[in-house]
Amino acid sequence: MTETLLPTTAVGGGAALAAFLAYLLLLLLIGVLSARFSSAGIREFFVGGRRMNRFVVALSAVVSGRSAWLLLGVTGMAYTMGVSAFWAVSGYTAAELVLFLTYARRLREFSEAHDCITLPDFFAARVGDPAGRLRLVLAVVILVFMVVYVSAQFLGGGKAMAASFGLSQEAGVLVTALIVLAYTMMGGFLAVSLTDTLQAFLMLLGLVVLPVAVVSHAGGWGAVAAQLGAYDPSFLDPLALGFGAWLGFVGIGLGSPGNPHILVRYMSIRDPGQLPWAAAVGTTWNVLMGAGAVLAGLVGRIYFPDPSLLPGGDPENLFPTLAQMHLHPVLFGMVVAAIFAAIMSTADSQLLVAASAVVRDAYEKVLRKGQGIPARRLVLYSRLAVVFLVGVALVLGWAAQSLVFWLVLFAWGGLGAALGPTSILALYWRGVTRRGILAGLGTGTVVTFVWNLTPALDARLYELIPAFFLALAATVGVSLLDLRRKPGACPPPGAPR
Repeated sequence: MTETLLPTTAVGGGAALAAFLAYLLLLLLIGVLSARFSSAGIREFFVGGRRMNRFVVALSAVVSGRSAWLLLGVTGMAYTMGVSAFWAVSGYTAAELVLFLTYARRLREFSEAHDCITLPDFFAARVGDPAGRLRLVLAVVILVFMVVYVSAQFLGGGKAMAASFGLSQEAGVLVTALIVLAYTMMGGFLAVSLTDTLQAFLMLLGLVVLPVAVVSHAGGWGAVAAQLGAYDPSFLDPLALGFGAWLGFVGIGLGSPGNPHILVRYMSIRDPGQLPWAAAVGTTWNVLMGAGAVLAGLVGRIYFPDPSLLPGGDPENLFPTLAQMHLHPVLFGMVVAAIFAAIMSTADSQLLVAASAVVRDAYEKVLRKGQGIPARRLVLYSRLAVVFLVGVALVLGWAAQSLVFWLVLFAWGGLGAALGPTSILALYWRGVTRRGILAGLGTGTVVTFVWNLTPALDARLYELIPAFFLALAATVGVSLLDLRRKPGACPPPGAPR
């Protein structure tokens, strides 16, 4: 059931482009209006002065973790493997619900009590870091994986631009990067959180309107299910996965407690008592968006029985291609905006985290430790760091050959394995030590790289799973050795009980 794709200009491309450009201008306006607040100091620039509304926190925490991975990667995966792709959505949805209800409040209260702006601030306050080694290790880990993550977003933007408006992928990567750079550099955390909230609505609109429209055009769900069953009965079987693949998909949720661009949202909420409400809103958004992405991928198989029929033969081009075929040009422009919303809501947050690692953790707290640096100078340096990091991510994005889905999973897994178990233990176990944290960071990072680069291992299980649990074991083991060596040692004042 294929249709001939018309160039965007032939199907009302002017209206589609106008809708998309209006969205981009709104993002830039938010950046301009947020600039004054974010220029007040580094706390305002990186964590919104801990004054963020519960609704903004709920939606920005959710969409900052979804990225191009959801609209391009998950739809492409559902197109390729069927309904079992929903297991990838279920893992992070359940994990983030638990984080909202438990972990988030403890992190928020500890970070306020110890004036923590970044995740390295939290670790340093929790286990002490007089020489700054822990901060530097954390900064390096965050930078390595965050730059890969941001480059994946830029690559996703390039693909969406190419599939939607006929630009080359390289030009699309550049346009995406420049837009994200503009409002992130100007407006800091406030602009990023407000734009994320807007983008959450666009993502939900795109992931509900498009699948419903496509299913309707295909004759309803009964007709779709019948055609999919005739194509391959296992396509509609959620248990068609092997155990290793199922475990890898569900285990994606282990990355949530280790991704700083999500955790910083918890640190920013004005009233931690509102986190259960934020959990309900965020979980609803996660479920609806995940279901929409999987449904779009399933019905896409009817319209494109063979991947070679898609632009570039790439399943990750399915979502914008379906939108161009089935939606009014204005709605098509909004769906393209939704794709960019997913990309930008993650890239902007990650850029801020990476910039904070450079300016707050490496420069202010280690290289210039104890020296009074004017707040406005730190904000200036933070903006320059954003520019530099965009440049590095651009180079990597242009050079990248991996699919967006797998590039994102690698960065998500590396951060989750290095920072997830160590942050959980730091919040919930008084016995954790600085050497234990360092052991966990190193183990999670190294295992992620080794597992991913070893085909025999990578084919069996997603690297996040073994890396997470080995990092957990390393943190506990080294901490216990430290406690045996110094049985009188006690955690710093105010450590979580």
